[in-house]
Amino acid sequence: MPDDLNRNFTNLARLDIPGGGQVTVSGNHCFVGHMNAPHGTTIVDISDPRNPRIASQIMLDDLGSHTHKVRVVGDIMVVNYEQNQRHFKRKSEGIAEFESAYRKSRGTDPSDSEIAEFLGVKASDIPTLRKHAAEGYDMGGFRIYDVKDKANPRLLCHKKTHGFGVHRFDMDENYLYMSTEMPGYVGNILVAYSYADPSNPQEVGRWWMPEQENHDNARPTWKGYEKRLHHGLRFGDEMWAACWHAGFRILDISDVGAIRTIGSHDYHPPGQSPTHTILPLPGLRQGRRFAAVCDEEHAHRPGQLPAHIWLFDVTDPADIKPASTFHVSELDSPYARSGGRFGAHQFQEVVTGDVLFTAWFSAGLRAIDVSDPYRPTEVGHYIPRPTGGNRYPQSNDVFVDPRGVVCLMDRHEGLDLLEFGAN
Repeated sequence: MPDDLNRNFTNLARLDIPGGGQVTVSGNHCFVGHMNAPHGTTIVDISDPRNPRIASQIMLDDLGSHTHKVRVVGDIMVVNYEQNQRHFKRKSEGIAEFESAYRKSRGTDPSDSEIAEFLGVKASDIPTLRKHAAEGYDMGGFRIYDVKDKANPRLLCHKKTHGFGVHRFDMDENYLYMSTEMPGYVGNILVAYSYADPSNPQEVGRWWMPEQENHDNARPTWKGYEKRLHHGLRFGDEMWAACWHAGFRILDISDVGAIRTIGSHDYHPPGQSPTHTILPLPGLRQGRRFAAVCDEEHAHRPGQLPAHIWLFDVTDPADIKPASTFHVSELDSPYARSGGRFGAHQFQEVVTGDVLFTAWFSAGLRAIDVSDPYRPTEVGHYIPRPTGGNRYPQSNDVFVDPRGVVCLMDRHEGLDLLEFGAN
């Protein structure tokens, strides 16, 4: 592989499976949540990372949903259940409102072209959106499986929540921490469930930002769901919550039934990209505590830098300060202007040393040394060649297992198993 596509990585193997939203490893198995139905979840045996084997695949009969996120603790696997193409489909809710206002002001019905202009879609999309409005969606939530037998996952329950359903989430031995829509709130909030009985999980706590409350259906302080919980990650008695265009929050979750905010920081503006993930770095650096934040390159805004990584001094949660940022230049990937997203998306969520492995869409995987949080430095990269007829890679998620095997998942197609520091 040319030097411009690889530095300091060795490719151990590649599986050309359908694209995924999340990849995780438990024991000797890699679990992939796929982006689009009918593909649900693939379980891959990586006991020999140079010869991965598919152990099983869960297929969905619900083409209106996807299960693109997955986590595993012991023999329990949990996947989200979320409306596929949710942001596009939600536009259908604006059709009736626009038609009513149009009739009142003009005494006639609007054309599909006029509705499309109002919604920001194509006129040819309107029949599809009308169909979505008529059908609605009530499948959102999550599913729990018994995966003791990796070749035969067994569905234990489908727990419904509300609206779009669950997006990204965290879990430990006792609780599930779901980012989901719920009645009475605008945008996703945190809902914690006990799964002591995995066939019947029970809600035990909630957290939300006050501005999200909308119990009387009045318009909230914040417009739409631009400011919402993307997901939270639990570390001990803390949860680190990425809140999209509202920055991030640090939560005290020692009592899961009474979660409270102990730190808050919003860098929008000047930040233009939404906050996707935040996690604390292990230990202290220069006697201080730091956290890493990964923004998501979503809808790029001309004139702005692509989404990138931030490092914050979080020693005092009441006085959070930016320390540095890390960027990847468009010159660093031959696919930067090929039409896909170019910018940060997600780093591995368990950091044990000084290197952050970060999925950077068409810039592939970036390995970033954060031993000096004021001067993050790239120490390696791996840009997969696109397959399946795609013109560019879209590296979406990464997980590093205890052996050091780096699992890199592409949003379109392909799982790469890599070794870092091997060339």
